[in-house]
Amino acid sequence: MVTISAFADEVSQDLTEQLDVLESEGVKHIELRGVWDTPVLKMSDEQMAKMKEQMDQRGFKLSAVGSPIGKFRIDEDFDQQKSQFAQAIKVGKFFGIRNIRVFSYYAPEGDTTEKWRDQIMGRMRAFVDMAEEADMLMLHENEGGIYGESPQNCVDLIETMNSEHFKAIFDPANFVVAKHDPAKECYPLLKKHIRYFHIKDARASDRKVTPAGEGDGGLLEVLEDQLVYEGFKGFLSLEPHLKHAGKSGGFTGPDAFKVAAQALKKILDQIGAPYQ
Repeated sequence: MVTISAFADEVSQDLTEQLDVLESEGVKHIELRGVWDTPVLKMSDEQMAKMKEQMDQRGFKLSAVGSPIGKFRIDEDFDQQKSQFAQAIKVGKFFGIRNIRVFSYYAPEGDTTEKWRDQIMGRMRAFVDMAEEADMLMLHENEGGIYGESPQNCVDLIETMNSEHFKAIFDPANFVVAKHDPAKECYPLLKKHIRYFHIKDARASDRKVTPAGEGDGGLLEVLEDQLVYEGFKGFLSLEPHLKHAGKSGGFTGPDAFKVAAQALKKILDQIGAPYQ
């Protein structure tokens, strides 16, 4: 059985409204990117304790720390980023989860990420060393503009790290926006490395983000293979971006979030995959 999760900040910055809307769709897990207008890695100990108390009271848990680690230029200060990754580990430990979402760097303006491959791999290795020591799982999200924009580079990252503490998030909409075919081109290369899904879709014609199954992300095909034939048992994390999609996040709103959740559940019902 798979578990549906969600970027609850796509609903609202208010925790109570987040929990109410998620609960109305039967979703009891959150990928924490931010709450109360505070990004996850800037949350105080008091904020984390307050959030955990309210979640515990209502039976919610986290699925992952939705960190921005690696969503920076490769030539920016690395000591600060290592401190941020240490904070991501702290957040994960506090909430009792292993999963930390990461990215793989932008190049300086005018350069390609391939030119900076060695430096990118060096920084990712430093994070992997920290993750291994803390027994955390880094989940790399494919994203336009970073080194891991293409499926080939995502595989390069995973095979170069060669660690059970570094695996892939599969985000079909991000592949569509980056002009890759998720089902035919990307999934076959990444299939064995996937440990987590971000659920959003997009049209290839205009790169507009859509509910699951309404774009060119091949979600039904990919999820059927993973859930029905490969036995995937992890998280499907709703990241709808239906009203706004930006470099640092997105927004969907309560009503559109319900549309996104129901679109995913429709696909799961079609393929006969049980979920919670």
